[in-house]
Amino acid sequence: MNEYKLELVVRHRPEVLERILRVARHRGFTVTTMDMTLIESQVRLKITVKSDRTLELLVNQLAKLPDVLMVN
Repeated sequence: MNEYKLELVVRHRPEVLERILRVARHRGFTVTTMDMTLIESQVRLKITVKSDRTLELLVNQLAKLPDVLMVN
């Protein structure tokens, strides 16, 4: 199983974290660590995930979410 680290910048809205976690789970990724920092009207998320799938699959799906501003 591969381990990947992601950094996201998202809008600060109540449902955003739930959507991100749902996308990760539905795409076959397990979130192992998460750090969240509020910066004014945005949130910076640092997430570590594990999966046998490629990271590109998750990044492409997260980038489609309307409140996700950046995925690294």
